[in-house]
Amino acid sequence: MKSSTPFNIDFMGWRKFFAGLSLAYILFSVAYIAINGLNYGLDFTGGTLVEVQMPDAANPDEIRALLDDAGYSNGIVQLLGSARDVLVRMPPQVEGDQALLGDQIVETLRAAYGDVVLKQANFVGPVVGAELREDGALAMLAALAAIMAYVMLRFTRQFAIACIVALVHDVIAVLGFFALFGWTFDLSVLAAVLAIIGYSINDSIVISDRIRENFRGMRRATPIEIVNTSLNQVLARTLITSGTVLLTLIALLLVGGDSLRGFSLAMTIGVFFGCYSSIFVLAAMIIFMNVTREDLVVPVDEENRLDEGPL
Repeated sequence: MKSSTPFNIDFMGWRKFFAGLSLAYILFSVAYIAINGLNYGLDFTGGTLVEVQMPDAANPDEIRALLDDAGYSNGIVQLLGSARDVLVRMPPQVEGDQALLGDQIVETLRAAYGDVVLKQANFVGPVVGAELREDGALAMLAALAAIMAYVMLRFTRQFAIACIVALVHDVIAVLGFFALFGWTFDLSVLAAVLAIIGYSINDSIVISDRIRENFRGMRRATPIEIVNTSLNQVLARTLITSGTVLLTLIALLLVGGDSLRGFSLAMTIGVFFGCYSSIFVLAAMIIFMNVTREDLVVPVDEENRLDEGPL
């Protein structure tokens, strides 16, 4: 029983190649993160964030050098939306009252540039930042555990393992990009990672459900033929859904400003890897674990009850 589909792509014919590619990238990402770590934002490390409006067009390198000379080291200075709006991220300093650091930075800028307007100043203590980092990691683990339990109840142990492997692949893939390029990992990026887990599992559930149906209906086909047919049947739906989401994310990247840049970047990378992992990680794992029709067949009693119709 094969459903008509405009696609006839031999996805599983490439499974070994992409499995090797994915394994190499994941191992590289884990090693890079273990050695270099992530570039945590002030949400996780603690520190001070100051947003000001300069009287004239600002030069971030010049402002950074000014703050270094004033004793405020290792700060990040960037333009925020326009040439006059400046964002200063300053890690905790060794000396001085950290709660007053924002006011001190503004006074330093006013002494050098004149009429500097303070738009906002926020301070996050290092203890709070460490707690947020731990809570974020626990949130990801809890989400993965809940998803594994749900998939195991709805499908089988093999499908649950395959789904979790695909989700872990997606999370590490996104973290690898942020570590490699030194992008700031803050609470908005963490929110994006959790959203990616939800988005990716939705795609995995759709594909898993179609594979299960075809295992029960395509009785003379091999597992590879069944998986390929299932992937081709849902390919159009996957492309349309992912394409629509990507259009929204591209709009956020272009006009969302710096405050949404980390979130939209993480989501864009996650949507891409979510589609990829549903095909070349989830489906390949199902083949690797030798799932058979007998693993998914409806029990006889239930099958007879379904044939009899509702009570």
